[in-house]
Amino acid sequence: MSTPRTIIVTGSAGLIGSETVKRFAAEGAPVIGIDNDMRAEFFGAEASTKKIRDDLIASVRGYEHHDLDIRDAAAVMELFKRHRGAIKAVVHTASQPSHDWAARDPQTDFTVNANGTLNLLEAARKFSPEAPFIFTSTNKVYGDTPNRLPLRELEKRWEIEPGHEYEPGISETMSIDYTKHSLFGASKVAADILVQEYGRYFGMPTVSFRGGCLTGPAHAGTELHGFLSYLMICTVSGRPYRVFGYKGKQVRDNIHSFDLVEAFAEFVRAPRGGEVYNIGGSRHSNCSMLEAIEMCEQISGKKLTWTYEETNRIGDHIWWISDVRKFQSHYPGWKFRYGMREILEEIHQAVVVAASL
Repeated sequence: MSTPRTIIVTGSAGLIGSETVKRFAAEGAPVIGIDNDMRAEFFGAEASTKKIRDDLIASVRGYEHHDLDIRDAAAVMELFKRHRGAIKAVVHTASQPSHDWAARDPQTDFTVNANGTLNLLEAARKFSPEAPFIFTSTNKVYGDTPNRLPLRELEKRWEIEPGHEYEPGISETMSIDYTKHSLFGASKVAADILVQEYGRYFGMPTVSFRGGCLTGPAHAGTELHGFLSYLMICTVSGRPYRVFGYKGKQVRDNIHSFDLVEAFAEFVRAPRGGEVYNIGGSRHSNCSMLEAIEMCEQISGKKLTWTYEETNRIGDHIWWISDVRKFQSHYPGWKFRYGMREILEEIHQAVVVAASL
């Protein structure tokens, strides 16, 4: 019987990374996790992923953790070299994920998001060029172009004009040029294009998944990142919440970490080269801020204390729903398991449990 081949996961103690670790370890694959808890540096102690890291080390069989910085090219290269010939796939979820934070320290943002991705791609090209390389990109690569779509104001949300080509969701045909990206968007564009280029230029099986809001009960939500998780934390704890701009009617689609990682698994099973997919909750799972507040209050049985600030966040989308039909056409076995209500019920349960510890 052959030895199972290894999965390398960056950002392994984060929301998507930890879900990926558990998903592939459950199939018997050895998993190497790379995570140095920069999330605590970005967003403070309450956003630390240390507890999840410790849980993975203690409870996931075949998990090997490396407290490694992906900006350290030599260390990344050495790790891949050590496992050459045994790498089944690379799942790259590590990032600086906030456009607010990126503007405060553009060099750290760019070196983590762009240079870190380049270091991983180069190590993969040298030591595992045949292994699928999965990158969690972002819908922020489209900048604020979605805000130029024809939108109608409804009672609780903005909505696209009926009959528009993007009514089912925004597809990969949207241009990433002539738009304000935010510095975070720019660093993720650089990484996204690099991932595509290593696929097209070097013939590697690479993919950029351009995500909407990625969420789930393992999210360490903060005001600057992880909006559903942070919203539920505020609702349950009585902490005040701030809504920024667009009358609170801005729409985001939300995909549960489980559903996203199932998409990763589909790609690993049947990889393609230099591919790009918009991925998110699509028409299946989306909400406005006002609708999210209402659902959090219904599920928790508590009222949220919130205030409104007219100025929207730079780079924030008024309306974003992902068109996932391209991915579904390539991988028809992939289906959503979670909708908005189920996502928020799981997050509520996790927040209540954490509050009682």
